[in-house]
Amino acid sequence: MRAWLVCIAVLGVGWANSVAAQSDRELAQQDRIEALERKVEVLTEELSRVKTEVTVPEETPPLKSFQGLGPAASQVYGVAQGLSVGGYAEGYYRNNVSDAGDTPDQADMLRAVLYVGYKFTDNIIFNSEYEFEHATTERDGAVSVELATLDFLWKPELNFRAGLLLLPVGFLNEIHEPPFFFGVIRPQVEQQIIPTTWRDNGVGIFGSFGERLEYRVYVTASLDALGARASNLREARQSGSEERAEDLAISVRADWTPFDGGLLGASVYTGEIDQERSGYPDARFTLYEVHAQYRAHGFETRALFTQTFLSHAGDLTLALRADPEAEIFGTNQTIASEMLGGYVEVAYDVMRWLAPDRDWYLAPFFRFEYYNTQYDVPTGPAFSRNGLYEIKLYNPGLSFKPHPNVVIKLDYRNFNPTKGSKADEVQLGFGLAF
Repeated sequence: MRAWLVCIAVLGVGWANSVAAQSDRELAQQDRIEALERKVEVLTEELSRVKTEVTVPEETPPLKSFQGLGPAASQVYGVAQGLSVGGYAEGYYRNNVSDAGDTPDQADMLRAVLYVGYKFTDNIIFNSEYEFEHATTERDGAVSVELATLDFLWKPELNFRAGLLLLPVGFLNEIHEPPFFFGVIRPQVEQQIIPTTWRDNGVGIFGSFGERLEYRVYVTASLDALGARASNLREARQSGSEERAEDLAISVRADWTPFDGGLLGASVYTGEIDQERSGYPDARFTLYEVHAQYRAHGFETRALFTQTFLSHAGDLTLALRADPEAEIFGTNQTIASEMLGGYVEVAYDVMRWLAPDRDWYLAPFFRFEYYNTQYDVPTGPAFSRNGLYEIKLYNPGLSFKPHPNVVIKLDYRNFNPTKGSKADEVQLGFGLAF
């Protein structure tokens, strides 16, 4: 009997010890789980802080122009190193108000553009722009390189640039991103006289003196007279593609900011454009423009005046008429010895009064343009001025920005040619940059 009692006691003690050990293991495991939970909680809080404060900023930083380039085109200059991507896009719907000719109403994805840049070091930077026009190359669309530059930054006053350069003339040839100009379509003066977008292969220098004065000086391949027309010289642009470089041109620009919000500037372009073609005269083309801008307290205004001079315009006209390569140059066309144009525009942001607590922008604007691509023509019975190319253009409209880099535009264009007629237009468009 005593042996049985001893066995039962031993078993009881063993069972108690087992229960105690099991309890200790469970408590230890619970402690480990609680410790892991605390670590996970700390890591989660830390990752959340990093994501909020570093990876995802509260708002997109504003785009900022660098040395005359568009704000979106300037992004590569602001990155620490490596790849930079940006771009812009614009499209419109156009309704022809009056019956003048057979021009139909139109909707167009005008362009989608991609900027790609690479910052090798703080001093060596590549920047490029690739444009897709009119949605598809199966119709009238095109794909073009509009900018491809290699910059060597030395010091603020003197830097070097080579490649396919945007010529530094006018307001929009360098800064043509749609949120940063008024109107659905770029001003006609900066298309018909200053042939925006105008680019050529070349080299140059650029820089600034303090925050008030900037300059650019480029040497590029010149225009090609084979593309000259009575209406404008847009087809004379070579645009970087297998350019004839028998003749070179120089472009010089300076901009002065006398006070915050103010800008005064001028540029000049000059070069022979015959490109040593047989039978062509040594025709020199010179363009100059002056511009001014003021922006403050929601009020914006800008003005631009430009004029061109072409030597031996009569001989050039006769050479084009006789050249089989210039097959679309009719015998009734005369190349102008002078073209002239300008515009003034004003705008005011009314949203600062309608909804001052919203970060929106709503500006009625008005632009008046005058341009004449036949301002002066050679004398003689073989030449005549075409009044269709002397036009006054009245352009009221609205520009709405729900975001600084996104714009919706509505405008009306009233054309008044000296001779003949041209349909007025109502346009609705959008634009963006990033």
